[in-house]
Amino acid sequence: QVQLVESGGGLVQPGGSLRLSCAVSGFTLDSYAVGWFRQAPGRERRERQGIACISDTDGHTADSVKGRFTISRDKAKNTVYLQMNSLQPEDTAVYYCAIRDPTCSAYGWKYYYEYNYWGQGTQVTVSS
Repeated sequence: QVQLVESGGGLVQPGGSLRLSCAVSGFTLDSYAVGWFRQAPGRERRERQGIACISDTDGHTADSVKGRFTISRDKAKNTVYLQMNSLQPEDTAVYYCAIRDPTCSAYGWKYYYEYNYWGQGTQVTVSS
């Protein structure tokens, strides 16, 4: 059974950092790409924004967060991370991880409908 569980969200002041984790089970990171998305308050599922993606052969990060957010993974722990630095109020959202088969791809990684399974999300709130 495929399962993704996000953790690490919370309330942080502007300029602060958080590291999100996505623990996966039911598959191995060798065979799938894992992406991070966020859904801002008041937005619908179809408006989820692709943040980053990582697979065995490729990886991508959205221009809007490049230089502040870093995606990584630990295959031994079957976990994918999203390190978020210099957080700003506009980063406030529910953050989700999801999988797609088998790579990120240069075009598809940023679109929510390209992903097969999703976690439940973790709330990130950036506020003073």
